[in-house]
Amino acid sequence: MNPGAKVGGAFAPRLFLVAALLLAMPCVGRAQKYEGRELVQAKLLADVTAVVPGKPFTVGLLLHMVPNWHTYWKFPGDAGIPTEIKWKLPADWKVGEIQWPIPLKITEPGDIQIFGYHDEVLLLQEVTPPASLKDSTVQLAAEVSWLVCEKICIPGSANLKLDLPVAAQTAAANEEVFSRYRRALPQNWPDQEVSRTTWQREGAELRLTVESAALANYPAADFFPSPEANVVVGHVKIERGAGGKVAFHIPTETADKTVGALNGIVVFGPNENGPDRNAWSVAAPAVTASTPRLSEGLARFLLFGFIGGFILNLMPCVLPVISLKIFGFIQHAGQDRRRILRSGLAFVAGIFAWFIGLALLLIGLKSAGREITWAFQFTNPYFVVLMSAVVLVFALNLFGVFEISLPQFANRGVLGWTAREGDAGSFFQGVFATVLATPCTAPFLGTALGFAFTQSGWTILLMFLAIAAGMASPYFLLSAQPAWLRLLPKPGPWMLRVKQLMGFFLLATLLFLLAVLGAERGVDAIVWTSCFLLALSLACWMKGAFIVPTASLTSRLISLVLVLVLVLGGGYYFIGDKFAAAKVVSAETQMQGGWQPFTPRLLEVELKQGHAVFIDFTAAWCLTCKFNEANVLEAGAVRDAFQRLGVTKIKADWTNADPAITKILKQFGRPGVPMYVLYPGNHAEPILFPEVLTQNMILEKLETVSPHVAAE
Repeated sequence: MNPGAKVGGAFAPRLFLVAALLLAMPCVGRAQKYEGRELVQAKLLADVTAVVPGKPFTVGLLLHMVPNWHTYWKFPGDAGIPTEIKWKLPADWKVGEIQWPIPLKITEPGDIQIFGYHDEVLLLQEVTPPASLKDSTVQLAAEVSWLVCEKICIPGSANLKLDLPVAAQTAAANEEVFSRYRRALPQNWPDQEVSRTTWQREGAELRLTVESAALANYPAADFFPSPEANVVVGHVKIERGAGGKVAFHIPTETADKTVGALNGIVVFGPNENGPDRNAWSVAAPAVTASTPRLSEGLARFLLFGFIGGFILNLMPCVLPVISLKIFGFIQHAGQDRRRILRSGLAFVAGIFAWFIGLALLLIGLKSAGREITWAFQFTNPYFVVLMSAVVLVFALNLFGVFEISLPQFANRGVLGWTAREGDAGSFFQGVFATVLATPCTAPFLGTALGFAFTQSGWTILLMFLAIAAGMASPYFLLSAQPAWLRLLPKPGPWMLRVKQLMGFFLLATLLFLLAVLGAERGVDAIVWTSCFLLALSLACWMKGAFIVPTASLTSRLISLVLVLVLVLGGGYYFIGDKFAAAKVVSAETQMQGGWQPFTPRLLEVELKQGHAVFIDFTAAWCLTCKFNEANVLEAGAVRDAFQRLGVTKIKADWTNADPAITKILKQFGRPGVPMYVLYPGNHAEPILFPEVLTQNMILEKLETVSPHVAAE
């Protein structure tokens, strides 16, 4: 057997499938309790006592928040996540869009504006049953998730059910609460005779002008935008004129220069956030879609994506697994050209498979109204746990603890192609290496992705194809030119020792992943994950020792049951119970070297005082970030320059995908970390650095800080 053929054997397809499924699943919201209090109580209500076949009725999600905590509107503002309802209705039932009551506009420290709800809110949806119902009762079920915030933000979720009888007639139910919240819903825009609207675009600013005598009677008027996902809006400025004329100035950031209007609501009343407010819905005029074509700008960004994908091979993120790629070429050196090309193409196909799958998932999340970012999967601790398990299994396989091969009937049947000396193994090596290579952004890659994430789904898919092509290009060239492989050592018995050595490289990667879990969930998370990994290791050893062709059928069956108990039981107890109960680690931990944890308030105070500020946007799982910090930001010359010039150093930890940090990343057009920003002081424009730093680069820009700041 080829020494490397069992790497990524038959177990790899199953692991890859589980990884994809876990990535698509939301993290279970078990953090809704804080300091012994249940921050949000959720339940479903209906406005009827019974369901009449074919007759629509309204169901409401009622959320009770503890004092001073809030949830979010459909557009959360500068930070936050809107409440989401996923219905599990019987067949042929229909449900309408969420009807959102008028939210509050809340200004938080750091001049962060959000739109949300205090104390209580009822989100309404119209439900239409089919014309014929056989059962005497029906059950409406929904999976609900929310984000509740005060000084910190904690996600929550609940699986709710509502049982209603089926009858020929019905009566009103929960009248008071439904009537109260129906009055709080925005109304349709009145006739042009009552109120007229005009949209204008001046540079990056949109201006909505409303002329209505009705608004003259209300001292408070505001516009709450509800933009598309590719549009970032700033804080609205209000300019009032005579006769009820009000102009709303809306700063925007978008790569789509055709955006000339926004959806939203015009809110007015006796005072801001008062109980007697009214609102009119504003709908952006429909824009006729033009036939898309590959513009020069898009071609340039696709080139950036290709270059960024190529450079991704050289980033610190990929170094722990690059040995797998090199070993794959060494094991095929000296073989015939067709075989080498086929193995190389299988490896390249693995790279493309992961990037295409990731692109499709991001497109789906964007269509559902979610924020999309690069390497978002590493902000999910359960994904990191799964990758830790995969890395350990690969390492044990390299050590020779166990082997997995396809059964003989599969080799002889339609799946016989997988027996072609490791083609399937090469494919899943490509997938595995790519997964571990994507936590960080490379030069050119951040710019390309920042552009793509504001565009259509097709553009996102094209960008990920370009990145995959860039990353795969060196391996395709090596496999297409076998003569270059002659520079590598010839295969031989030494490869067994090298293969075992690579297992230790993977264990180093496992240590890195455990460190990420510690940063996300604390020491308890590392302990319980290690317990699960120990059970998994024992299961792999039992597979290699007892589930072998030479063992009796009884021995194999008993061993298989024990393996399943170890993996499933260990996963349920150590991960599903103990790990899930581990607390999320706050970013505001004690920092060394003069760094301060990022808060919007801290940044606001420093800038108002005219101080120079340097912000390091980082994450525990970002190896490029760690490389830059160790070799550049913590270098003696750079530390001395920070201190000499009086620069405030702030570390923005994005390990757990902080929404406030996500907002700033989006404002600078970056899809993820690392990102480095220098505010020179004295209200000068911020300086954005590339993803990979050098000491000279930092020192040169530091000399541009405001002279009066340096003097202090």
